[in-house]
Amino acid sequence: MQLSAPKQITFWIAVVVAVIGIIASLVTVPFISGFALWIVVLGFVILAAGNALEGL
Repeated sequence: MQLSAPKQITFWIAVVVAVIGIIASLVTVPFISGFALWIVVLGFVILAAGNALEGL
């Protein structure tokens, strides 16, 4: 499997999603705080997809 660097927009989207998840775990945000861990996981999955798929 060949990995490639993700595009900048993919990287920043993953970072923003992960930061939202981290903030939701620290501060009570209605609806989002219950899914904080899964939001962080989603950010990681976006980043991993950007590395695995060329052009993403």
